[in-house]
Amino acid sequence: MSERATVFFVGLDAFNRTLLETLPQAAEFDFEPALTLAEIRDEGEVDVAALIERAAARMAAAPGGPAGVASVFDFPGTIIAAALAHRFALPGPDLAALFKCEHKYWSRLEQHKVVPDNIPTFHAFDPAADDAYAKLGLIPPFWIKPVKSFRSYLAYAIPDERQFQRISAVCRERGPAIVEPFRAIMRAYEMPDELTEMPETFIAESTIGGAQCTLEGYAYGGRVVVYGVVDSVREADSSSFARYEYPSILPLEVQHRMIDVVRAVIQQFNYTHGPFNAEFFYDQTNDQVWLLEINPRASQSHADLFHKVHGVSHLSVVVDLAVGRKPRPLAREGRWNVAAHFFARAHEPGRVVAVPPRAAIERAVARQGDTRVHLMVQRGTDLADLPNQDSYSYELANVYVGGRDRADVLDKYDRLLDVLQFEIEPPPPATA
Repeated sequence: MSERATVFFVGLDAFNRTLLETLPQAAEFDFEPALTLAEIRDEGEVDVAALIERAAARMAAAPGGPAGVASVFDFPGTIIAAALAHRFALPGPDLAALFKCEHKYWSRLEQHKVVPDNIPTFHAFDPAADDAYAKLGLIPPFWIKPVKSFRSYLAYAIPDERQFQRISAVCRERGPAIVEPFRAIMRAYEMPDELTEMPETFIAESTIGGAQCTLEGYAYGGRVVVYGVVDSVREADSSSFARYEYPSILPLEVQHRMIDVVRAVIQQFNYTHGPFNAEFFYDQTNDQVWLLEINPRASQSHADLFHKVHGVSHLSVVVDLAVGRKPRPLAREGRWNVAAHFFARAHEPGRVVAVPPRAAIERAVARQGDTRVHLMVQRGTDLADLPNQDSYSYELANVYVGGRDRADVLDKYDRLLDVLQFEIEPPPPATA
C-alpha cells in the first residue's frame, strides 16, 4: 500500500486544520504544517530564510512526498509557500507576481497602468525624512501604511500635519520589524533594486471609502475566476471591522464592475495558478468602485463562512490549486443562507483579568448549533502584547455564526454577547 501524499500548509493552526479535514480532498491527501502558525507569528523577529529551510526539511521527509504547498496567512506565509513550491517544483504562482501583490507601492504602480480611475492618489515616503510631509503633496485627511503590512498593521488615518509627525515616530520605531524582513526576502529572489533599496518604506494614499467588500477568487489556466463576495462591515465611528458577512448584499452590477477591475489587475501582474482576495470600496454617492488591495491568498477569515453557506469551505479551492488542478465549483449546499464572522473587541489597552467561562460558552453554542467561538486572549494577557492588531483596537474573540437571514445572524450574535464578557484592568498611569 503506497503512502498518501501530503499537502503542506505554511501557518497551519488547529482551526483551519479542522476545516481542511472536512474537505472532499481529505479522502486523497493528508494535511500537515510545513510551519505552524506559531512558528510564523510568535517567534519574534522574522527570519524568512531560516523558516524556509525548516519547512523544506519537513516537506522532504514526508513519507508520501509533498503533493502541494499553500498558505492562507499573509507575510511571511504566502512568500514562504511560493518559495517552497518553486524549490520542490510544485504548482504555484510566480514569485515576481506574488511580490507585485504584496508590496503595496509596487502594486499601486502596476494597478495605475490598467485601472487608474479605480485607485487613490498615492505616494511613497520615508517616515525618517524631515521633509516627508511637504513632499507628499496630499491634502489631509489621508491614510498611511508600510509598503508591507497586513490586518491594518501600522495603518493610520492622518487628519493633519501634527498627527503625521506624531505617527511618523511610531512608524520609525515599529515599521522595520515587518518592512526589513520583507525587503530581505525580495533581495534574495532578485526583485528590482529600485524597490528593494528605495529609502521610502511607507505609502500615503488619498482617502477612499464606502461599503467595503472582499472578492475571493483564483487564477488558473489563463482565466480569472471570482466565486464569492464577502461584505466587510466596520464598527460605527471606527476603522475596525465589526464583522465579515457572506454573501454580499451589494448590487450584482457593482460586483461585476469590481470583477472587471480585479481581472485587469491580476492579468497585469501576470499572476497565475493561485488564489487571491481583493478588497474594494463602493462609494454609492459617486457610484465609484475603488480597489484597496489584492492579497495572493484565500482569506482564512472567510473559510468558515463558505463552509456554512456552501457546505464546503473555500480551502477546497486552495487545495486544488496547490496540487495543480482546476478548482471544483462551490455548490450551494450549506446549512445556512447567510453567515458572519464577528470580532469582539476592546478599544483601550489593559490587562485581561477575567474571560468568559468555557462551560458558559459551550452551553450558548450548543443552544444555537453550528456556532464557533475562538477566544484570542486569556487571563493575564496584556492587550498591548497581542500580535498583528489594527491600529485602533484589540481582538478579544472571533465568533462564527450562520442563520436563515441577516437578521437571524445578528440576533444570534447579540445573544452570545451576554456570555462573552471580559474584564480588563486599565494600565497604571504613566509616571513623570
